[in-house]
Amino acid sequence: MQTNQKIEITPEEIVPTAEKMRTEGRLLIMIHGHIEKDGTPVVTYDYDDGPNVLSYEVRGHATVPTISHIYDAAAQWAERDISELAPITFEGLDCSQRLFMPDNLLSGDGQITVTPLNVLRKENHLE
Repeated sequence: MQTNQKIEITPEEIVPTAEKMRTEGRLLIMIHGHIEKDGTPVVTYDYDDGPNVLSYEVRGHATVPTISHIYDAAAQWAERDISELAPITFEGLDCSQRLFMPDNLLSGDGQITVTPLNVLRKENHLE
């Protein structure tokens, strides 16, 4: 049975932890980020530990260092996604271009086109 071990760390421990995980050959599974109802930013780094998951969690810091120089695109994509959707900044991460949301969406002028699932299925010959 898979287990998930949560370990609280500080922003200063993020890069050394990622370097240690990479050296040990552990995969970065995912980086999660969210803001809790009380406004607390939370960033969690999930690493492979055989059948288990090691979750390193940073709470209360809206700015944390990037680990994209350690885990390349696996970290960069997740960090950019989080920084686009939540007020969390990854120091050292290039966010000069939007990942998926149009720039004018932030001004209120943009519009995201939503395609119904049945239309996507039909267009892709899945029905």
